[in-house]
Amino acid sequence: MIGYVTIGALDVEAALPFYDSLLGAIGYERAFFEGGWAGYGPKGKPQNIYVCPPFDGEPARPGNGIMVALRAPSEQAVREAYAAGLGAGGRDEGAPGPRPADSTSFFGAYLRDPTGNKLCVFTTPAS
Repeated sequence: MIGYVTIGALDVEAALPFYDSLLGAIGYERAFFEGGWAGYGPKGKPQNIYVCPPFDGEPARPGNGIMVALRAPSEQAVREAYAAGLGAGGRDEGAPGPRPADSTSFFGAYLRDPTGNKLCVFTTPAS
């Protein structure tokens, strides 16, 4: 089980609209922004996603082959999160839809945040 995820940002404050929009569409909220760190979690629960500058002081860079996948409650939430992320400065990496195209067990969308980190928003609908 993963305890939490940190996502490096070149400019955390500039990334807030992206993460507020994307995560808000799947039921998360920003709990704080302090000292260059933003913490998000499911509404009313502890934070488990943090957006921050890298600890070593070097500029944030997207990891090659690293992707964070965020579970959404429904296909509609996947669509809304994808649209919200694009509307707040994200870049398309794959429109919402089943993966593979004939799947009935996975529905996802892919995008990159303003720093270039790759994210998937997905759900696993009932067959």
